[in-house]
Amino acid sequence: MSTNQNPEEFYDKLKTQLYETNTWPAEYLYKFIVKSDIEKIAQIEAIFNNMGAVINTKASKNAKYTSISINVHMKNPEAVIEKYLEVANNVEGVISL
Repeated sequence: MSTNQNPEEFYDKLKTQLYETNTWPAEYLYKFIVKSDIEKIAQIEAIFNNMGAVINTKASKNAKYTSISINVHMKNPEAVIEKYLEVANNVEGVISL
């Protein structure tokens, strides 16, 4: 998300794009970056727990950061956005891609 864009506008635009580019329900790939902290990674994994998500993590070259890719079946764009907001509200310092 752009630093000069307000979150509500960003998520409204994302929702529109998701409706235009996918047939729902659909597989969705989330990507996050966090500092390499086991607790933060576990928090993100817990948010997607019991959803049948395939979660892959990869440490950066110097191991300061970890990228987390989550492939999960979502019912609609609203559900996709709810998960982005849940991660943003519960995991400090997370970057959503």
